[in-house]
Parts: sequence; C-alpha cells; structure tokens
Amino acid sequence: MSSDSRKDVYIDAAPVPESQSSLLKVGIIAAASAIAGGLAASWWYRKTITKLQNPINSENIQNLED
Repeated sequence: MSSDSRKDVYIDAAPVPESQSSLLKVGIIAAASAIAGGLAASWWYRKTITKLQNPINSENIQNLED
C-alpha cells in the first residue's frame, strides 16, 4: 500500500519565474506604445502623407502648371 504522506514528492510543479511575466508585460507595453506612436505620427502628418501618396493632385503643383 502507498502512503499519502509521500504523495507531494512525485508532483512536478515548477513555478513560473517572475522574470518571464515581467518581460511579457514590458513587451506588451512596448508594442502598444509603438503602435500608439505610429498612429499619432500618422495623424499629425496626415496632410503630408496625403501629398506624398498622390503628388499630382497637390495644390502647389497645379498652381505651377497654370
């Protein structure tokens, strides 16, 4: 017969180190910050981006041709 007092010896429950969870949190925060920064920059420079995407329709070039 087996004894219940030695049951915990056979359980292999290694706890997750704190460093992995903190690195995951830092990674998520860094990714969210990069996405938010990219969206903010694209909103701030939206007119410039529109001119670069289609320079033929910009007002300055049309005025120079007249």
